[in-house]
Formats: sequence, structure tokens, C-alpha cells
Amino acid sequence: MKNDVRIALLDMNNNHPNQGMRNIKELSKAFQEHSEYEVSVEIFDVRYKNEMPNIEDFDIFISSGGPGNPHREGYEWEQKFADFLTQIWEHNKTNEQKKYLFLVCHSFQLAVIHFGIANVCKRKSYSFGVMPIHKTEDGEKDFLFKNLPEPFYAVDSRAYQCIEPNDDKINALGMKIVALEKIRPTVHLERAMMAVRFSDEIFGTQFHPEADPLGFIKNLEDEKNKEAMIETFGMEKYLETIDRMDDDDKIVLTRAQIIPRFLQLASEQITKNLVFG
Repeated sequence: MKNDVRIALLDMNNNHPNQGMRNIKELSKAFQEHSEYEVSVEIFDVRYKNEMPNIEDFDIFISSGGPGNPHREGYEWEQKFADFLTQIWEHNKTNEQKKYLFLVCHSFQLAVIHFGIANVCKRKSYSFGVMPIHKTEDGEKDFLFKNLPEPFYAVDSRAYQCIEPNDDKINALGMKIVALEKIRPTVHLERAMMAVRFSDEIFGTQFHPEADPLGFIKNLEDEKNKEAMIETFGMEKYLETIDRMDDDDKIVLTRAQIIPRFLQLASEQITKNLVFG
């Protein structure tokens, strides 16, 4: 019997040790175990093994964060990933049975570059920490943010940023910026885009909605992350953040809401169309 819901996880970590992929696997497994649908999950190592799912074989795709430059460097997987984004976009324009895609951090930056909707450039310094994320007016209405406060909190881990949005192109494509980075009154720099609804079926975040306290603490073993966090917040705030890691209203809440709601909504739409399509 064919599975009701087929999920493909795209590992973009290029064989680097990471917590994000563990988190994404855990969330997918939890959904698989507790879902009313029959769910299959398959993993593709995009950058290291040059693996890419055939979009016809899956209903839902989650593409992870990862290290390095989001701009083209001449690897074979880069064109494959660009083609993958185009295929999903084109498929959804012409088919009733939609494909759903969630893009995290590095994957989000790749999509922003692919669609040409903003300037993706290096930050002045590496950002790492639990940051307030501010919803835009469109973000306030978005289903995935529905149960999150304003601002909500999420793990930020990035050397790059998406700024200077091309509003004409965003509007022409029917996309919406749904979240921005924290307000920095003393820093005269544009606030970066932190989440975009590319379409009803495609959603991306610059932050890590999958992150859990354990993974965050583990990431602090990397000296670069620890230094970036102390530089951003100062030692006192750094220690306070570590102390408040398990707070129910911060990254624990964000993890429990965004990706699980995405998986639930996508599955409901997919199975509804299977029954009535």
C-alpha cells in the first residue's frame, strides 16, 4: 500500500557535525509516530553525497541549515538544488496535488538567491544566540506563527544575512516577508529578513525553528559560537541565556510550534486531495 504522506529530509550540512539535522529527524520521527496518517521519512545527503530527491516521489520536503557560502562555488549539487526549487515552484503552479517545502537557514539563503528577492551578503560578525524574532504584519496572520508571542525567540546561527528586499519582485511572485531580526536602536544597519512565505506551500526561516536546548548547549562547545554569543550579548547576558535555555516560552515553544504545524497542515492538505482529488 502506498504511504499517505512521504517526507524527504535534505541534509545540507556537507558532512559537518551538527545539531540541526538531529533535531529535524527527531521532529519528523515524532510526527511519524503520532500522526493519524501513514508517514514515511527518507534522508538525502545533498552536498556531501550529491543526493537529491525526485520531487514526484515525495509530498513534503524539509531542507536543513548548513555551513559555508550560500552563493555558487561551482559544485554539482548547487544546480541540482536550484532545479529542485524550480521544479517544486512550477509543479505547484500547475497541479492540484501540491508539494510542500520548508527551508532552514542555509537552504533559506539559497532560495532567496534563487528567486532573486533580496541581497544575501556576509554579516559584519557571526551571529549566534537565542534571539528575539519579530513578526511583520503578514507574519501576525501566518498559520505557522499563530501560537507564538511577539516577539518570539529562536536560535540564530549565521555568518550571512538577507537584506535589501526587492519589494517589486516579492509582490510579483506573491511572496511575503513574515519576520525580521531584532530591533537594534544603536546599530544603523538594516534589519535582516528572518522568515519568508514564498507561497502557500513553501516557507523558509533564517533562524532555526528545529533547535532544542540540548543542541544549543552542544553548539556552544564550538569556541566560535561561544565567542560570537559573548560578543553579541556580553558575559552576563550570555550566562543568563544559558540559565534560561529550558524556558517553556522561548526556543522550546518555537520548536513545538513551527515545524510540527507545517507538517500537520501539509499532511492535511495532501491527504484531503488524495481522497477528493
